[in-house]
Amino acid sequence: MLAIAGGKGGSGKTTTTLGLARAFEGDVLAVDADRDMPNLHAMAGVERSDDDQSEPRQHPDDASVAVLSPPAPIDDDTFERWLRTVAADPRQSVVDCPAGAGPDAVTPLRVADAVVVVTQLCAPALRDAAKTAAMARALGTPVVGGVVARARIAPDAVGDLVGAPILGTVPNESSPVLAQPTVRAAYSRIADTIGLKT
Repeated sequence: MLAIAGGKGGSGKTTTTLGLARAFEGDVLAVDADRDMPNLHAMAGVERSDDDQSEPRQHPDDASVAVLSPPAPIDDDTFERWLRTVAADPRQSVVDCPAGAGPDAVTPLRVADAVVVVTQLCAPALRDAAKTAAMARALGTPVVGGVVARARIAPDAVGDLVGAPILGTVPNESSPVLAQPTVRAAYSRIADTIGLKT
């Protein structure tokens, strides 16, 4: 299970989750771990069922990607058990983590095998990215690298700040972002760098 995390909302975590899920080969689960404001399904163009949100929905543009939202309502213990069940699924899972440093953000980081930290090139986002990387390490989850969203280059200092190599940058493009060839190519390169693409 690969967690896609960043301390700040709007940093590009959801886009990165879907971009990497589509870039990895084989069957992939794109998982929304935000219990309060799940939006991965909306970005993917997948309907979220009101009666059973725990059923994966096939991505409309990629048959190898299934999108999974957390069941609701769900308490803290059940949420962690649900994530551990998802982690045990034989498919590669890429998890869109909620922003912040509260229990909702900590649980997916604790369950994940590795973390990719997403940030933009602004002081608040960079500060929060460093905190997120430190939080993941404190939980014993390795940070495999960082992704800089809405940028064409990443200064070396960003990797130093996150304490991991920068896996790549994703250019700022018009919506729908994931339909843009430059964005898809960026996520493909990042997936290759992570080493999960087979």
